[in-house]
Amino acid sequence: MPALNSSCLASVEYDSGTMYLTFHSGRNYTLHGVPEYHYDGLLNASSPGWYFNTYLKGRY
Repeated sequence: MPALNSSCLASVEYDSGTMYLTFHSGRNYTLHGVPEYHYDGLLNASSPGWYFNTYLKGRY
């Protein structure tokens, strides 16, 4: 599970279209049907929290 350089996201896992996100607050999200390019985008984003809010939250 890669750690993220983020003030809000602690870690992310990805398996066959399902993304598992853990926040520093302790909150967890499980997103289904996520294309792999979004996993790569989140890992490489300068701000993973911004990426999550812009491309993932409320969409998957």
